[in-house]
Amino acid sequence: MSEEKEMTFLDHLEELRWHLMRSFTVIFVFMIVAFVGAEWIFSNVVFAPAKADFITFRYLCDFSNWVGLGDKLCVVDIPFKVQSRLMTGQFMMQLTASFVIGLIFGFPYLCWELWKFIRPGLHNKEQKKSRGVVSIVSFLFLLGIAFGYFIVTPMTVYFLSTYSISDIVVNEFDITSYVSTVVSLVFGSGALFQLPVIIYFLTKIGLVTPHFLRKYRKHSIVIILIIAAIVTPPDPFSQTIIAIPLYMLFEISIFISERVYKRKLREEQEEELKSSRV
Repeated sequence: MSEEKEMTFLDHLEELRWHLMRSFTVIFVFMIVAFVGAEWIFSNVVFAPAKADFITFRYLCDFSNWVGLGDKLCVVDIPFKVQSRLMTGQFMMQLTASFVIGLIFGFPYLCWELWKFIRPGLHNKEQKKSRGVVSIVSFLFLLGIAFGYFIVTPMTVYFLSTYSISDIVVNEFDITSYVSTVVSLVFGSGALFQLPVIIYFLTKIGLVTPHFLRKYRKHSIVIILIIAAIVTPPDPFSQTIIAIPLYMLFEISIFISERVYKRKLREEQEEELKSSRV
């Protein structure tokens, strides 16, 4: 701890630079691997949610038959065509997809490096309470990525590819638009699943309370339903598939906020007792 106290601001910046360099090196390695295998990745990963035989659509069809709905939820065909209208379009999208995949696989290591930089500045008590933060953040991020890729993306792609305002208009998407949409949905879900962590720290510093979250629970439900309606086909079942996990995430955030808030009040009371005795 003494060495950390003697470090100047520039020393801290230098240390942060090395943490980030190691993180970006790991991300770059994963990016190179993804770039080399781009043909397989695009065929089996990037464009997979746009295929009628995607795993999500298969399970949805099986569920439809199981509950007696027949083939009402089955996706038979997706009228989906992709074009590249720019000379550098395919190459840039290969770079983009490779970087995104590298960032996803390297995210846990990036969190670990950032945590190693932050941890020495915390007190022993704070370090003990923050154990497992890297695992929790990484798990929630990857869980959100999976939710975005397997649930949100196929629903959105199916809805947008089948949406039509006139028979004259033909849906032929540019590869840049498609990849950007998939990346936004997947990373947006990954960021959204960080809500419990964000609520934890906001409650810790006193900006959010469980009472505040409960007060605006109805507003949150409306927002969740709006999000589900935007990114899914116009049927209640698909919207429910999206809305339920998001609502559960909000309820988990309330539970975490309540625990942190009670612990914070208890610690404040203990501090007051100690000061009164002195």
